Amino acid sequence: MTDVIRFYILAHIVISFTGALLLLAIWYNISDRFRQILQEDNSPRRLDKGLLYLSIAIFVWVIAGVWAYLGYRLDFFQTIAFRTTNNLFSIANDLFLFLALCYADHAPQFIHKHKRNTRRIVALIIILGVLTAVMPLALGENDLVSGVRLSALPDLGLSGFLTFLLIVTFYKTFSSRGLTIVAVISVIAIVFIFVSILPDAFPDLYDDFTKNLIKITAKTSFIAIALVLATSWVIQLATMPRPNEMMISFMDWSLIKITIPSKKVFNATIEFGSKTTQYTNLLKFAVRRKYGNEAAQSILIGAGGEINNQTYLSRIIDNMNEILQLEEAQKLDRKDLFTFIGQGKYRLRIVPDNIKIDETLLREFINTTENQQYKAIVT
Repeated sequence: MTDVIRFYILAHIVISFTGALLLLAIWYNISDRFRQILQEDNSPRRLDKGLLYLSIAIFVWVIAGVWAYLGYRLDFFQTIAFRTTNNLFSIANDLFLFLALCYADHAPQFIHKHKRNTRRIVALIIILGVLTAVMPLALGENDLVSGVRLSALPDLGLSGFLTFLLIVTFYKTFSSRGLTIVAVISVIAIVFIFVSILPDAFPDLYDDFTKNLIKITAKTSFIAIALVLATSWVIQLATMPRPNEMMISFMDWSLIKITIPSKKVFNATIEFGSKTTQYTNLLKFAVRRKYGNEAAQSILIGAGGEINNQTYLSRIIDNMNEILQLEEAQKLDRKDLFTFIGQGKYRLRIVPDNIKIDETLLREFINTTENQQYKAIVT
């Protein structure tokens, strides 16, 4: 083992271990300090484990680094077992990254839509893991064909799929929090992660120095991005209004009055004007929250749901921010008013007692043809 390889492997282990430990510490602190916000009143007990799975994924890199050190130290790094185990570590990393995405609000909607979608993808990852373990034994000397290692292709395909999911999720998440530059950097870091595993399938693609440089740069960048994500989550939770401090009153069609003390909003009147879809959607959430039982308080968002796209939620918040003209630090975020409870469903965070709806307005709303289901909820 050369000094360059020794430096790379040890640096890989130390950086990954430090990053994973920091993420785990942040997750534990958040889970303890903000438990009341993460598990509000009668919502399903869904403790956010996104950061936990993200830290485990990085811990897998630590174990892979130890395995690589042993491989070079004991001189078995060119064996089939060594390469196969490396591929299995990569698949395990992909598995935990996917599980982390299941808790991300801005992940592609098909992940949140139904639990069976998550189960199918997890099952697929496990099948690819088994395939990766069996292929080298089945192919033997025929594993390497025209400069392509066939046994590494399942891992490469899975990593490409996860790369797409991560890019979409991280970019949308950082963009929604006003961190556009970080969003762009996160995309570059994730692409680098994918580029760094290409030599597993194409051994002659880079020389050893270039390969190791790309890997350590990619993983260090990704860990840094993950820490920024965790920090922004802490800030978001710390500034998030409490459900029992917010008050909303629906006074007439397109007209509401809202109070959010932590945002310095007191009895502010908001006129939605011609944006009737936004107002109607907000009213639907309010009626369900105030009069519905636990199962009826949420609305399915996405294809086939009552509201077609999450964009409609964002438009409500954007319109309110525009009318209230709040300072940048005080602007409302989607999570301030709506909470994600899993399987593509959202509900209003404001407690039922703090929601007021004009009786005439409510009667007109539930008697319209398209809102008949709400009559059953109210009565």
